[in-house]
Amino acid sequence: LSEGNVAGKNLLSLVSRGSAIVAELLRLSEHIPPVFYMSNRDDQARYVHILHDFTYLKNPEMHESVIGSSGDLVDLDDHFRASNMEILERFYLMFESIYKYVKDINRFIEDVEEGVYIQTRLEDLLVDEDGKQLLAEAVYLYGLMLLLMDNRVEGPVRERMLISYYRYKGSVTNHSEVCNLFRATGYLPSNPSKRPPRYPEDYFARLPPPVSLVRMVVNRLRSDDIYNQMREWPDPDHRCTALASQAALVYVVLFFVPDTLHREAATMREIVDKHFSDNWVTSYHMGATVDLSVAWAPYKAAAAALANTLDPRLVRELQERHGGGVAGLT
Repeated sequence: LSEGNVAGKNLLSLVSRGSAIVAELLRLSEHIPPVFYMSNRDDQARYVHILHDFTYLKNPEMHESVIGSSGDLVDLDDHFRASNMEILERFYLMFESIYKYVKDINRFIEDVEEGVYIQTRLEDLLVDEDGKQLLAEAVYLYGLMLLLMDNRVEGPVRERMLISYYRYKGSVTNHSEVCNLFRATGYLPSNPSKRPPRYPEDYFARLPPPVSLVRMVVNRLRSDDIYNQMREWPDPDHRCTALASQAALVYVVLFFVPDTLHREAATMREIVDKHFSDNWVTSYHMGATVDLSVAWAPYKAAAAALANTLDPRLVRELQERHGGGVAGLT
């Protein structure tokens, strides 16, 4: 981040943008018009010809002709557009900003590898104290956007919003790419126990950052304390607390390299022993928590590595030690 380091400044700008996108996503997710959920029979009956998912794209002329043949539907469609166009534009800009964010990450990595930034290699960034934090956060923020999107703006709602925007604004730049990235995954936050096969790795693979970058980031997180927290928490019993922020990055970034979760037992054992040795329910963002015993259950290597942490004998020892510590404070 020195004055003359263009690569560092561009990377910092990317990460800052990513944080702003996450904030906008959380803001907008609190203001989704209820009609887009189509959760009650009245809305379903009234808007069945107005609100469509991606099946609309198979035969848009047929759907439009149904609306055009009824004066009542035309009036309802006009009223719906006037009432919701502003929020639809904000949501579309947010969707598109996520798409542009990952494209810009990929372009930045290409520029580094092609020597656009003189005397700066990817390895140099990952050795630099600020560089390794920013590169890890850049990948993490993209993964976080995808997870928050599926949990806060569920797939059917996204599809109805994107089709409504397309109907009212016409074809716009990047619309097809945005639709491909944010089409429904099959996961519904209202029923989290019903997890689609290969979720979320297939979702993360729709437009991923370079695998080489992700692997280098995972390797750095596995071997390093990128936020230098261990010196502030020197007690070995506090290691998972000291590395909690880094553990959030590990959890999200690993979905970009599902082979590690499935097959790389040694890597996963090292990650678990370092970040999750006494903690399997962790936060990956403010207010967003995950039970690793559930989230990693489909992944052979990850589940096997976590089995030691979940051993009933070790859990009882943890309970007794922490319970005794609390008693000692009174």
